[in-house]
Amino acid sequence: MVDRRDCKYPDTQAYDAVIKSLNDNDVTVRDISKVVYNLQKKYIKIPSMEYVDKIVIDVLHKREVLNNALVGLEIDRLASEHKLDEPLQSIVEHDLGVFGVDETLALGIANIYGTIGITNYCGLDTNKQGIVKILDQRTDRVTTFIDDIVGSVAGAASAKIAHENS
Repeated sequence: MVDRRDCKYPDTQAYDAVIKSLNDNDVTVRDISKVVYNLQKKYIKIPSMEYVDKIVIDVLHKREVLNNALVGLEIDRLASEHKLDEPLQSIVEHDLGVFGVDETLALGIANIYGTIGITNYCGLDTNKQGIVKILDQRTDRVTTFIDDIVGSVAGAASAKIAHENS
């Protein structure tokens, strides 16, 4: 039997893994921050993009975010390498609309900051913009999960800004 105490990982290791995977998919914190800025600029005066970057980094350090992101990013990687068994390979590779697991992981991230996070994410999932739209339209690799993960992080960061400025 496996002892769960042997399965500890430092949050920095998970954060570094998520950032590396995002970067490997041509996504930076600043790309996510631009989406956040566009979501919030009509509601509040945002001090700087560095402020938004800090909020995005704060969100990305939450364990729930890291866990969900690690799972989704790994599934995309495996699907891009055609390493999933059928029928899961085809389902993920073609981002079938009735699959919904990608949105379920994303909602877990967006929900960290409540209804505002969910509303922001759902709006981005419907009306894709910025890096979320670019990821959704990529054809050189599987992006079934990453567009939702990035959109949900942006939604959560937008909600965190709203909470801090209300």
